[in-house]
Amino acid sequence: MIIAVDGPAASGKGTLAAGLAAHYGLAHLDTGLLYRAVGLAVRGHLDAPDFEVRAIEAARALDAAHLTNLRELTGAEAGMLASRVAVIGEVRAAMRQYQRDFAHRPGGAVLDGRDIGTVVCPDADVKLFIAADSKARMERRARQLEARGEVVDRYALYHQIEERDARDMANPHGGFYQAADAVLLDTTQLGIEAALQAAVAIVDKVMAGKVRGS
Repeated sequence: MIIAVDGPAASGKGTLAAGLAAHYGLAHLDTGLLYRAVGLAVRGHLDAPDFEVRAIEAARALDAAHLTNLRELTGAEAGMLASRVAVIGEVRAAMRQYQRDFAHRPGGAVLDGRDIGTVVCPDADVKLFIAADSKARMERRARQLEARGEVVDRYALYHQIEERDARDMANPHGGFYQAADAVLLDTTQLGIEAALQAAVAIVDKVMAGKVRGS
């Protein structure tokens, strides 16, 4: 079983994807970490004339060893850098096969990101699109950062999220929008446990429908 979980930054998709993977005993890949790792690899060259070339090279050289420093990878800077490199078509192409291979491992997997249900795994058994308003997403990310001991400027963080949404929506190579066959789950008013219960119910309903239709 392949479950695709998409949605904007800080919508809760990563937490829900990890919860779904644990619930169904599946492997989990946070595909955003791939782009964050590439962004961090070229952060010293943002204004360089060969920025895109460097980003493509970093993407092609990426492996699991680059995904171990979760504290840095999940920081606000890495998120903004990810949106800078994700608009580069060759970077996305370099990431795509890795993600597809992960998804089609024996037993299946849960992948979360921006374009899993639309581009990476259009054949996923279940597709969820996780949404939440900008204020709720800002507050969640702020609490996450504060729990790690970081000082958070909520005003700046809110505008970073809005800016990233705008960049993601304008990305010609991404899939920021909900797939036609994805189920929308708005988590604005939901806590983690309630959101996970809702996500599990969606997966169970979709899979039950597939069994009846087979």
